[in-house]
Amino acid sequence: MSIRLRLTLWYTGILAVMIIVLGIVLFLVLENNLFNSEKDNLKTQGDEVYKEMLESLDRTFYLRPDGTLGYQYELPNLNFLSTSYFLQVVNKYGELEDKSFALFDYEIPMDEETFDAVLNGNQVIKTTNINNVSLLTLYKPIILQNEVVGVLQVATIIDDIYTYLNTFQWIYIFSSLILIGIAATVGLFMARKTLKPIENVILAANQIEKSTDLDNRILYEGPNDEIGRLIHTINGMLSRIQIIYAELEDAYRLQRRFVSDASHELRTPLTTIRGNIEFLEKMWQSNNEHKMSEQEKMNLTKESVIDISSEAERMSLLVNDLLSLARADAGYEMEKENISIKPIIEQVIRKAQYLPKSVDFIVDDLELLKDIQVFGNNEYLQQMLFIFIENAFKYTEKGYVELKVKTVENQVGIEITDTGIGMKKEDIPHIFNRFYRADVSRGIKPGTGLGLSIAKWIIEEHSGSVEVLTSLESGTTFIIWIPLVE
Repeated sequence: MSIRLRLTLWYTGILAVMIIVLGIVLFLVLENNLFNSEKDNLKTQGDEVYKEMLESLDRTFYLRPDGTLGYQYELPNLNFLSTSYFLQVVNKYGELEDKSFALFDYEIPMDEETFDAVLNGNQVIKTTNINNVSLLTLYKPIILQNEVVGVLQVATIIDDIYTYLNTFQWIYIFSSLILIGIAATVGLFMARKTLKPIENVILAANQIEKSTDLDNRILYEGPNDEIGRLIHTINGMLSRIQIIYAELEDAYRLQRRFVSDASHELRTPLTTIRGNIEFLEKMWQSNNEHKMSEQEKMNLTKESVIDISSEAERMSLLVNDLLSLARADAGYEMEKENISIKPIIEQVIRKAQYLPKSVDFIVDDLELLKDIQVFGNNEYLQQMLFIFIENAFKYTEKGYVELKVKTVENQVGIEITDTGIGMKKEDIPHIFNRFYRADVSRGIKPGTGLGLSIAKWIIEEHSGSVEVLTSLESGTTFIIWIPLVE
């Protein structure tokens, strides 16, 4: 069962219950008012008849059995009274004394319980029935000299009240059914119209599921109600999913490229190592057929071992770089503390003296950094600076490599300048990508293209930034900015 049908049934059910309760209340109130009004009229008419009747009573004397003189009242002819009600008088023995012409051959009934209650001086109003005609009857005691001498019965037909109430009941029932039907139809239409945007949500979700097209959005021009906010939220979620999906696609593409490049970089030293090992195996296997001197075997073995050692070291460095990048991808958080920046730079300078280089290494005065601290990791900061300095020496054949320091506001800047081969302008946005090497450096110098990626990760982990100034054949300048401890 759909939501709109359930909502319609709920609305219709609640409306039906409210209409039924309202109908019952209205019926009871109307019935009570009609009968109370009729009872009040009956009492008023009874009082008027009783008054006129007492004024025309005659007294008759008689002798009691004990010899005392008593008297009785002869009830008058009631036909002289001008009234539209049915009148009847019964004496205290229950015998009919008189009745109005309107009753013809009928008598107003009175049961024994009612008769006894009236003889005790009580006035009673009851519903009675004569020949299938409903009567509302007043039983009023006739009292003379503090004695009940009879019962005055005043009755009126109430079939018209029952007819009116019955008519009202059927009209209300039919009107309610029509109203509930109209309400159900309108409710179903409004529910369908209100929930139409939900169907658009389902349609868009189905299209996305079938075609993975995240460009679809839910069109909505209605008010900013709950559904409007829901659709706005879903559209925002779709936009976010689209961005995440695109990022995942880019990450997956980069991962494939990363694996491919890493495999390529590892394959080269492995091939070299395997080739040298196979050469040694063949050399020793062919020793019986081709006599070789011990000196020749030692020289060939030494060269192979040197190649194997060199390639193994290259593989070790590559694996270390890959491990650093894997930590970066895994969200590794390096331990940091407040440390002085000057000793770090001095340590890197001492290590850089042992790098293979063909140019001068110029170092600026570092006294500017005295007592200056940064919040960082000693080892990773050294590794980052060493990468930039090593690259500067690698790509600089003549001229110099210079290291300067400066402070601007709350940052320390470490500037590393070389006079090497430089880069093209279009290479700059990509130099921090993994395994990327500018065209001018490919084939000229060995390398994996991972150093600057690691350096960029270390800089970002220290909330720093890096500037690049370069010109082809004129050299490159890197300026690393690290925030100072306040």
